[in-house]
Amino acid sequence: QVQLVESGGGLVQAGGSLRLSCAASGRTFSTYAMGWFRQAPGKEREFVAAISRSGGNTFYADVVKGRFTIARDNAKNTVYLQMNSLKPEDTAVYYCAADRSGSIRGTSFRNYDYWGQGTQITVSS
Repeated sequence: QVQLVESGGGLVQAGGSLRLSCAASGRTFSTYAMGWFRQAPGKEREFVAAISRSGGNTFYADVVKGRFTIARDNAKNTVYLQMNSLKPEDTAVYYCAADRSGSIRGTSFRNYDYWGQGTQITVSS
């Protein structure tokens, strides 16, 4: 089992940048694929980005492609989400998640086994 703790959320103006971090407990972090999701009020949880266990493969939602970058440091048990050119519609609670399969298996939140508590991102216009 792995515990995930997100950090780095906050308030930013449109066009600005933020970097989220997700720290994982345990010695098996490098075996998990990791993903970022977000959920805005009144909306379903939405896939943002994913990275395979080695970091060799990444996948992005079209709405963030070219603006967000997912990366991981297995030595630090941490996955990151660099968010640039932020827009008001990026406002949401952002969650990191771990998939025991180790591979990117699509965009469904049901593929992920463990979740962090979430961190709020608010982008003002």
